[in-house]
Amino acid sequence: MKRRTLVKFAAASALVQVRTRAQSFKKSDSTPLRIGLTAVILADQSAFLTRWSDYLGARMGVPVVFVAREAYQNILDLLFSGQLDAAWICGYPYVLHQSQLRLIVTPHFNGKPSYQAYLIGGQHAALTGWGDLRQRVLAYSDPLSNSGWLVAQAQLRAVGLTTRDLRRAFFAHGHRNVAEAVASGLAQAGCIDGYVWDTMHLQKMAAVAQTQVVWRSDWYAFPPIVARQDDSNPALALLGSALQAMVLDSQGMSLLKALNLSGFSKSDAAIFEPIKALASSVGTVRA
Repeated sequence: MKRRTLVKFAAASALVQVRTRAQSFKKSDSTPLRIGLTAVILADQSAFLTRWSDYLGARMGVPVVFVAREAYQNILDLLFSGQLDAAWICGYPYVLHQSQLRLIVTPHFNGKPSYQAYLIGGQHAALTGWGDLRQRVLAYSDPLSNSGWLVAQAQLRAVGLTTRDLRRAFFAHGHRNVAEAVASGLAQAGCIDGYVWDTMHLQKMAAVAQTQVVWRSDWYAFPPIVARQDDSNPALALLGSALQAMVLDSQGMSLLKALNLSGFSKSDAAIFEPIKALASSVGTVRA
């Protein structure tokens, strides 16, 4: 059975589950489900998140509120303190805190629950790879980003460089900001999520037009939506089912198209093992 057919079958099953579970919620159950995330790649972020929360809330029978923060650490702090019910985080913080987190769903990009990290440079930068970064300015995304920091640490080591060999390195606090830093000349190179760069390119954002991809990584598990292991909120199961069922109606497909995603699915934690191995190689997590 083809992957797309399997995803559609799983989504149809999820739709049945979400309708059944939603009916069991009383109308008085009005406590919103709070989902944390960092900035999405859209000019109309606030309007989009309102449309998405309305869509999910209508199908779950539970109000949904998105809470946006600048950094993954801010999102994790809110999640672990109980101020969030779920969070869309990167695979790196997931493997760092795997014993405390459980997977709800993993997004699919181009039909797969995976993506690549990119090293980008300016359109006229004389860069061919990581070895050319000596005495250059490098923009990272977030200290808890796989593609925007962790991959870079492993690649710098692989070519015999350390951060001391760079002219300077800084965190731009967001993948879109990395592209803009490189495009403006604030940085000569940047570590960026390939999904973000590809989506910015698709949306014809000016910053991407002034950058080029110098290097692409292996494939890694796409940033997942997670919850705390000890959170028994039944609305979390509704959330997972509603996200998986988005491929089955036109409104859901429209929202997915805006995100440049092809759907959501349940994933096994095993797909995050390559990120865990990467983190182990740079000494940030035990194998």
